[in-house]
Amino acid sequence: MRARNTIVGAAFALLTSGMAHSALAQDIKIGEINSYSLLPAFTEPYRKGWQLAVEEVNAAGGINGKKLVVVSKDDGGKPADAQTAANELVSSEGVAMLAGTFLSNIGLAVSDFANQKKVFFLAAEPLTDAITWSKGNKYTFRLRPSNYMQAAMLVEAAAKLPAKRWATIAPNYEYGQSAVAVFKKLMSEKRPDIQWVDEQWPPQGKIDAGPVVQAVAAANPEAILNVTFGADLVKLVREGNTRGLFKGREVVSFLTGEPEYLDPLKDETPEGWIVTGYPWYSIKTPEHDAFLKAYQAKYNDYPRLGSIVGYQTIKSAAAILAKAGSTDPEKLIAAAEGLSMGSPFGEITFRKIDHQSTLGAFVGKTALKDGKGVMVDSSYKKGADYLPSDAEIEKLRPKD
Repeated sequence: MRARNTIVGAAFALLTSGMAHSALAQDIKIGEINSYSLLPAFTEPYRKGWQLAVEEVNAAGGINGKKLVVVSKDDGGKPADAQTAANELVSSEGVAMLAGTFLSNIGLAVSDFANQKKVFFLAAEPLTDAITWSKGNKYTFRLRPSNYMQAAMLVEAAAKLPAKRWATIAPNYEYGQSAVAVFKKLMSEKRPDIQWVDEQWPPQGKIDAGPVVQAVAAANPEAILNVTFGADLVKLVREGNTRGLFKGREVVSFLTGEPEYLDPLKDETPEGWIVTGYPWYSIKTPEHDAFLKAYQAKYNDYPRLGSIVGYQTIKSAAAILAKAGSTDPEKLIAAAEGLSMGSPFGEITFRKIDHQSTLGAFVGKTALKDGKGVMVDSSYKKGADYLPSDAEIEKLRPKD
């Protein structure tokens, strides 16, 4: 009898184990990687955005009836740690695809991993042009508008300024280098009369703002391109205000209109800078209204640009998985190429030619309102309108 009970017990254990495994097999996993501990101002709203998207996807039936699960890891701002996380997600967690990353050098590291291991990767935030062009590969797609796209949007306004002498300030790593290079190229094409009189390259996250401001002032530019963000931006603005660097000078600035970077400036916010950003309080479209209502209902807080990026990353991933009807990387690629979908900013498409999405950005000016920085005079620029021709992209992107 004891032997019979043991056999029955073992059989039951096998059965329940199999049932549990079968239930788990119904889940579709996405492996998400980001610099949560390094850049919480952006990544915490970003996490809230993708968590909201996961809830909405599963409430609507999941991915063709299967539950969507996100397994998230922190890369600590280190490319090697991001690749280790990617490897763990693929080999141990069995994820269907990778998504996320913030810093451009980390995005490139994960993109390289994806290419080598033949894993689909949806880059959320990294902005370097290399990720879809010079170092692009068939397994990597990108959501956010690239440095080229944002530079083209800013140049449209900057080229109308009378300023001829320009200086640049940017973090000395892939993102900053890429942003400065493409802005200078596009600006010089529109305005061959301008001079680039100074470049400052502070280390990312470790700016010594006093000497930087002093050096730029000594070059006596009429306008400044700024690419710093986060804590570096706060230090630069504070020192620049103290020393009068921005007085009587035009400033054009990547990302500064995003709430996560504008909010910490508070009443120190410089006015009149031409910026890309996210004026959530002045966007009046049905798509954005629906997102804003859902986000505020869940978190009792206003969204940041990171919230949009996190939300749309998972919404895009879900749309790709649903269309593919499979987790096979080749089928995911085929599904993603040319796929159009809705977003809080309107319809976007993942282009077949370079795997870049046509998500756009808002361009406007900084202003002070009730002791807080805001974006005014803003307008949405569709991403598709600010990309080079297909013939140019053919030259920029290696063949798969």
